[in-house]
Amino acid sequence: MRKDTPNVATHLLGDPGKYILKVGGILRKLSLDELPNLINIIKGEMVFVGPRPALYNQDDLMALRVTAGVEQLKPGITGWAQINGRDELSNEEKVRYEKEYLDRKSLLFDLKIIVMTFTHVLASKGVAH
Repeated sequence: MRKDTPNVATHLLGDPGKYILKVGGILRKLSLDELPNLINIIKGEMVFVGPRPALYNQDDLMALRVTAGVEQLKPGITGWAQINGRDELSNEEKVRYEKEYLDRKSLLFDLKIIVMTFTHVLASKGVAH
């Protein structure tokens, strides 16, 4: 992102393309911009599979998560909602998938989500920006 980018989520920018550098666009398209989150996993603040962290201004999403009981999950680099729509889902749909993940959480389900994530990333499926 350029230095003069407004401090809002990318999908809220009128024209995100004018703020994203070419190299950033490539990193984002391949989801390589998530690699620094490996540090957060090592620190124990994140996991590989779980709900994506909410932005500080996503009060509506955070409230829905509390209501559904999914706020107890550690945030993840990928999740059930991400492979079922990613940027195309409403907050209600995201939380519905996150609740389903909470109910079905297991090692096998996590492995399925990780494999599906790689196939979705390679196909750029569900990416709005």
